Amino acid sequence: MYSTWFLLLLTLIYASSFVDRIFLSVVGQAVKLEMNLSDAELGVLGGLAFSVFYSALGIPMARLAERYSRVMLISLSIAAWSAMTALCGTAGGFWHLLVYRLGVGIGEAGSTPTAHSLIADQFPEGRRATALALYAFGPPIGVLAGAIGGGWAAQHFGWRHAFFAVGLPGIALAVLAWLTLREPRHAQVDAAPPTAVPPLRSVVHLLMSSRTFVQMLLGTVIGAFAQYGINLFLPVYLARVYGMGLAQAGMVFGLIVGVGGIAGNALGGYLSDALGARDKRWYAWVPAIGTLLGFPLAAMAFTLSDWRLAVPLLLGCTVMLNVWNGPIFSIVQGLVTPRMRATASAFVFLLMNLVGQGLGPTTVGLLSDRFAASLVKGGGYQATCHASAAGAQGHAAAGAVSQACTQAAASGLRYALLLMSVVLVWSAWHYFSAARHIDRR
Repeated sequence: MYSTWFLLLLTLIYASSFVDRIFLSVVGQAVKLEMNLSDAELGVLGGLAFSVFYSALGIPMARLAERYSRVMLISLSIAAWSAMTALCGTAGGFWHLLVYRLGVGIGEAGSTPTAHSLIADQFPEGRRATALALYAFGPPIGVLAGAIGGGWAAQHFGWRHAFFAVGLPGIALAVLAWLTLREPRHAQVDAAPPTAVPPLRSVVHLLMSSRTFVQMLLGTVIGAFAQYGINLFLPVYLARVYGMGLAQAGMVFGLIVGVGGIAGNALGGYLSDALGARDKRWYAWVPAIGTLLGFPLAAMAFTLSDWRLAVPLLLGCTVMLNVWNGPIFSIVQGLVTPRMRATASAFVFLLMNLVGQGLGPTTVGLLSDRFAASLVKGGGYQATCHASAAGAQGHAAAGAVSQACTQAAASGLRYALLLMSVVLVWSAWHYFSAARHIDRR
């Protein structure tokens, strides 16, 4: 019974972190219009601003988790990122939002690798991929809650009040974690001196000496680059290309990423454990096949002008792109000793989030601005279209210039997302390469 509560609460905490992490993308179009931001600035706020400290502090936080109470670390982390998310609702401009997003990243740095370590100690190897896959339900659940509930709140009460609504409930989860969770190896932690923790270089050397790990890591990092870039601009795409309001775009985004993520994580964890019992190479083949199948579904979706045809394709794509989580972290946790587990997960998240969430949305934003600029006749996209957007705050924008800017912005984002989908093929190749280095037994 405790194991069920243990995994459920950690999953809800993970969900809360993703609500706070992705919520800026849900209200991105409204924030962009109010603050007159470019897509590149929106990409920085949604990606790089969060991931810089989240990635950089992940390993130091994990080293603390190897030495001290992981429950205390997770509890403090939840309280920190929840408070910083709520503060986003008070932002007066780009630089205020940038600072608060950096704060969200700092808070979340202490959570996921620490939770991976706790789960790996709580569940045996034969159930570990399934447990980690169930834990990975957190992001899609968070996306569902943040996109649907937060999108509705933003449309009816404004995006600033919506930040308060999604940020402050995390404080309750922090209290629950502190009061109800316990260390799976509590006595060992108390008895062991700090020197019992292997040095960081030993963990990194052990991981990087495994060809399987290196190829799985490359597949995950490259896939995250494409997936984060696509996902964090998806609500903006739905609003800009299909004319959806915040509530509708949030609901559709939540269903795509939330339902698709839950189904993909469950499928990936189950298939890798079930098929891997007979042939360990399935731990690489499952994410390889899923990622490869995701590419044509995404590419087709971004060419369609009818959202009712595009959304089912994006849902199928999301299922396929989320089968990687259980297999990769099961392999990682199986390679290292118990006192290396938080650090090993943090090392994966360092690269996955710095390259994936940090550079993915930023790259999409830059590509979108560049493509849009090339579609405006006579050039001057930034000056002409941003001036038009600023003017629309006081009165309705009309005329050929406004229409041209709107069409260019929509087409520019479509081309950027199409280009990012091609990267998925590169990711799948690395997963297939990893299978060649796994002993089938």
